[in-house]
Amino acid sequence: MAIGLSAGCGNNSASADGPPGVNVNGVGEVEGTPDTLTAQIGVETMADDVTTAIDQANTAVGTVTDAIATAGVDREDIQTQQVSINPQYSGGMLGGTPEISGYQATNTLRVTVRDLSKASTVLGDATSAGGNATRISGVSFRIDDDSELISDARARAFADARDRAEQYATLSGGDLGQVLSITENITGQDQPSRFIDGSSAADSSVPIEPGQQTVSVSVAVKWALD
Repeated sequence: MAIGLSAGCGNNSASADGPPGVNVNGVGEVEGTPDTLTAQIGVETMADDVTTAIDQANTAVGTVTDAIATAGVDREDIQTQQVSINPQYSGGMLGGTPEISGYQATNTLRVTVRDLSKASTVLGDATSAGGNATRISGVSFRIDDDSELISDARARAFADARDRAEQYATLSGGDLGQVLSITENITGQDQPSRFIDGSSAADSSVPIEPGQQTVSVSVAVKWALD
């Protein structure tokens, strides 16, 4: 695990309604390797009537679901995300009236892959099972339990802020007093995937690169100046 730290900025302030204080921003960043992939995997079918369209979508998504489970994803990590049926129109040019030409049915699953060694196969097998009806989107990586990384980044952010606050206290000829307020912001807990160029729907697996994920904590801390 690589660790990086970026400094924030600070400013000295005093209020007419209270004792002088110093407001400082600190930032701590920690990098970790993602261990979980989530993706929206679904099917899209077209037919002349609603019943046929939804039946085809149900059959296709059932096949895709079985393929995902066979590839090593627990059934409890496969969840129906969206089901929709929409009419498709044709005509309507040059003042004509558009008419329904068919129906489009979609059925989308939210899939969580907790073993990244299986992720490429899961996506590839899902694509093969659904064929041209397959739709994959919203693929992203995350660290399932990033509490340790956040704790580390938080400590580094606060240390960064304190170092700067102590410098401002010295420059102003005072001493750093008690902490008056702390506000934090956490980012980087989810990132989109990167697919290797050259993959196709015919591939038995979809090459992916999880890369590194940066968890960043920024804190705004106010100290009293004694």
